[in-house]
Amino acid sequence: MEEQREKLYAETKEVEAALETINGILVEKGFKRGDLKEVPEPPVPKEVVLPIQETEKSKPPTQHLPEPESVIPLKTMADEPLALIYFEEHSMHVLPDETKNFSVNTPPFSNFLVEKVLAKMEEKDTELVKANQLKTEKMFAYNIIREGDHIREIVIRNVDEERLKELKSSIRWTFEKMYEKMKST
Repeated sequence: MEEQREKLYAETKEVEAALETINGILVEKGFKRGDLKEVPEPPVPKEVVLPIQETEKSKPPTQHLPEPESVIPLKTMADEPLALIYFEEHSMHVLPDETKNFSVNTPPFSNFLVEKVLAKMEEKDTELVKANQLKTEKMFAYNIIREGDHIREIVIRNVDEERLKELKSSIRWTFEKMYEKMKST
């Protein structure tokens, strides 16, 4: 029971962190009524597109993965697997659950995770580099590896402790919302 309570407490903290991030974005941007004709085309995220494999059970290229203790499974509240996060020194690899076939086109992947979280962190570090407050090699960077429209891996470099919690909760929230949309269609 204690272990379950601790697990629920940790999940609650992740949800609170994601909610705090979302609320911050809503406060910053505000609510606006939009006209679909006025919505600009979103910028294309930085990504690597792998050729679509002939076999149905294709796997991403073999990678050097860190030790098992540096692996965090991301799951829904119903304990459904979403992704695995592998940590290496100052970097993380997000591997979505292969059975889900998450697409870059499923909201809120591009408009929230890429544009509001990853790109904003990268922009902040770019400004710090321009102000000579951060070395270029220490700058936050991300790369989306995909096969067709399916997300195979997200590689994030130069992750510090401060951003780790926000990234983990934002990624979990994003994949959970994507999974909910996939189930409803």
